[in-house]
Amino acid sequence: MMTLPFFISAAAVYLAWRGRGRAAVWVTLLAVLTVLVLYRFHATDALNLDL
Repeated sequence: MMTLPFFISAAAVYLAWRGRGRAAVWVTLLAVLTVLVLYRFHATDALNLDL
């Protein structure tokens, strides 16, 4: 699940190299949003610790 932001960022870099600057910016924003959503799910998970 955490690989998703990296693949999205790679797509943004590819778009930037191909001269699609506006699309690269939108895909970068999508990557940032994905990281924030995944962090939200990760930070609010209950820890299952058996002590």
